[in-house]
Amino acid sequence: MKEIRLRYFASVREAIGTSGETCKTTAETLDVLRDELIARGGAYAQALARDRAVRASLNQAMADESAVLTEGAEVAFFPPVTGG
Repeated sequence: MKEIRLRYFASVREAIGTSGETCKTTAETLDVLRDELIARGGAYAQALARDRAVRASLNQAMADESAVLTEGAEVAFFPPVTGG
């Protein structure tokens, strides 16, 4: 099990109700982590649903869902277009 930092931006943050959290996971890749979060149900399932366009970054670099998670990683989820 590894501990990672999760960050949420824009509409994902609004839906989930927080900008970030720390969690423990057994997920080895971003896609498995996303599925774990969806399995929490409620706002997580809605914001991160597979039919929604959601981008991810790993340690502040854009990443695809096959990216490997490591202890202490920072993962961010956000919609494809965010304002600034």
